Amino acid sequence: MRTSRLVLLACLALAGAGCATVPQNRRAHLADPMMSLTDEPTEAARRHKLYDTREGAAGGDGAAAGGGCGCQ
Repeated sequence: MRTSRLVLLACLALAGAGCATVPQNRRAHLADPMMSLTDEPTEAARRHKLYDTREGAAGGDGAAAGGGCGCQ
């Protein structure tokens, strides 16, 4: 019984140590392109720009909003 409590306590300590709050201005430095959901980040950026241009608006993703001309 005691060993199971120690194991549980150790697991909780390890899980708690993995959590950290990262300031928004440092998140770009920690973002790894290998962690992206798309295979090709350039292709994803191109599609995102095309979508913003077609919709005539941008925003919600932290990028500067531009006109509908595609010249962001």
